[in-house]
Amino acid sequence: MITVTLEEIERYRAELTDDPASLRALDMLEDCEGDLEDAAIALALQSGQEPEESDRWLEGLAKRWRSFICQAGIKDYLLSGSIANAVKLLSTETTIPSALAIPVILYAVKTGIEDFCKPLQEKL
Repeated sequence: MITVTLEEIERYRAELTDDPASLRALDMLEDCEGDLEDAAIALALQSGQEPEESDRWLEGLAKRWRSFICQAGIKDYLLSGSIANAVKLLSTETTIPSALAIPVILYAVKTGIEDFCKPLQEKL
């Protein structure tokens, strides 16, 4: 289980003050006591998606967007500790529902952006 602390949620709120969808997602994350997977499933249901109720649903969703998240510019934002630009780019330049951009980005950050992107760098 990946947990986001209340302090982290407050920091992200301050960074995303101009993004109502992200703020709602952070509210849901807080309601789920920081459990990123639970919040992602609840947000997906609100977005009209039907996620399977498994512990690894968010991981699968994040992997689908890995190639986008690991692009140089977005990855650089995340490595510098800023999520706002990455969330904005993911939600505006892809088909992911806006509410799910936050959990996907936070999943990548909390698992370690370098580790998250490593499979794209490995040769087959």
